[in-house]
Amino acid sequence: MSLILEHIDRVVGGETHIDGLSLELEPGSFNVLLGRTLSGKTTLMRLMAGLDTPSRGRVLMDGEDVTGRSVRKRNVSMVYQQFINYSSLSVYDNIASPLKLAKVERREIDRRVREIAEMLHIEAFLDRLPLELSGGQQQRTAMGRALVKDADIVLFDEPLVNLDYKLREEFREELRAVFSERNCIAVYATTEPAEALALGGNTAVLHQGRLLQYGRTEDVYHRPRDILTAEMFSEPPINIVEGIVSGAEVTFDSRLHFPINDDLRSLPPGEYRFGVRASHISLTPRAEDDIEVQMIVDLAEISGSETFLHVHNERFHMTVHLEGVHEFSVDAPVTLYFPTHKVYAFDRQGAVVHIPTHLGGM
Repeated sequence: MSLILEHIDRVVGGETHIDGLSLELEPGSFNVLLGRTLSGKTTLMRLMAGLDTPSRGRVLMDGEDVTGRSVRKRNVSMVYQQFINYSSLSVYDNIASPLKLAKVERREIDRRVREIAEMLHIEAFLDRLPLELSGGQQQRTAMGRALVKDADIVLFDEPLVNLDYKLREEFREELRAVFSERNCIAVYATTEPAEALALGGNTAVLHQGRLLQYGRTEDVYHRPRDILTAEMFSEPPINIVEGIVSGAEVTFDSRLHFPINDDLRSLPPGEYRFGVRASHISLTPRAEDDIEVQMIVDLAEISGSETFLHVHNERFHMTVHLEGVHEFSVDAPVTLYFPTHKVYAFDRQGAVVHIPTHLGGM
């Protein structure tokens, strides 16, 4: 089963939710929709499912035009943010419900329910009601109901957003294992770049209803087509510094300049916007081509075992992603270093004109 969206628009009340989007998903593929809130992720999945109809364009499944076909006539399952289960039914009956509606033979229903429950580690809870379960177990029940249908397309609309960090990590690993054994198309929506990287597969980056880029997740992360994709697929967003290439050097301001390296030598003289990922900046030199930057601390944001350091100077602001817990005083001076061989370059229109050769690490 393949899924193709051709030149899709979705306009509601004069407001454009999806704008000229074309996308082809291959059989057996795991696909992530990455974008900020209101980027069009849920709308796009509703169009895939048949819950909504495009204002323009076509939806094709296995080459067949299903644009006007309702969700009831498509072999599609969907898992939502909230734990949508039937509260009066046991876990077993919740999972079995789509098979009963399809009038599947009782013995086959039992086999498939128990198989899915074992896969999702909820086989011990089949006789319980959903309200007797933890949040993670309730979400597993909802996933079980979606997966037991053996649907051609399974859609996940930010299904882990209400779970704690540890449960989310467990679910990601389970999802990868589940779909490595199935031949359906999986589509998973998230606002978090780290989650897209953890899930792997393919990623479609969305912004204001437009598809910015689609491809293998690591390729899209390492090789963004433009500055907007680079910002969308970075958490925190990639740092952007305006600079000038002239002669044999790159200049960010009157005091910050460095000899042009082999990576950047192909750039013609002119003005550019340079991108530096927050995780590539450090407190100590790590590479021979590191350049030293003097900054002032705005805020040190500690998150678990990480610190997000927000800094500025006269010309630009930057965010630094540091491993470990670091304490800084507001308005204190700080010296930072970043390697020029990991710098991206974008033209004035935002199109990428240089991708670093050395792409190791995130």
